[in-house]
Amino acid sequence: MKFTNFIFSRELIESKLMDFNSPYRISMEHENFVKSAVFFLLIPYKIKSYELILIRRTKRENDKHSGEISFPGGKYDSTLDSSYLDTAKRELKEELGIELSNENILGCIDDHLTPKGFIITPFVAFISQDQKMIKQDAEVKEILEIPITFFVKKQNYKERTYMLKGDTISVGKYNYKSPQNGKRYVIFGATSHIIVNFIERVYNIPLKTPGCRRINCSDIENKIIK
Repeated sequence: MKFTNFIFSRELIESKLMDFNSPYRISMEHENFVKSAVFFLLIPYKIKSYELILIRRTKRENDKHSGEISFPGGKYDSTLDSSYLDTAKRELKEELGIELSNENILGCIDDHLTPKGFIITPFVAFISQDQKMIKQDAEVKEILEIPITFFVKKQNYKERTYMLKGDTISVGKYNYKSPQNGKRYVIFGATSHIIVNFIERVYNIPLKTPGCRRINCSDIENKIIK
């Protein structure tokens, strides 16, 4: 696809996404898994492709995803949140200092699972390129702004497969080198799979190996320690 195809188009992206309650959206629930919600957060530009905001989590004890690259978001808290969207909004404000309006929310994509026992609900939204981001150092070590064009290139996505219960499971990752500081980042697991899901749904660009699937709750429920 041409570069111009990745100039931000609200109309295109919204038309390809789903509502949270859509019967066509893969929604996971399991008593042994922790529910969480994140924002797949975009920065639009007029004359170049839009960017995806990711964070590198601060290394801390008792954080199962410490030091990893992830989306802004976190655990659902029934005492604070009336919905998973509330969770994503609350965590975005805590982690990056952004109060997001409903007008900036574009839709939702499939739930994804981490082997560490988290079910992630991703909401897709955008912010202005002038939006100030103030990271909470206790949770966020770095903020990454990566062009969507990096993720759509098949050569940037590396995948391995294995057999489970008679099915072929795919596990993928991206290796990203920042042109700003020269640092390398590995974007893997549910984070990379959510990105692939978004690209395949919105742009119909196949990245995952045909015939493969991702893990589901029944695959690993006996391995999760509550």
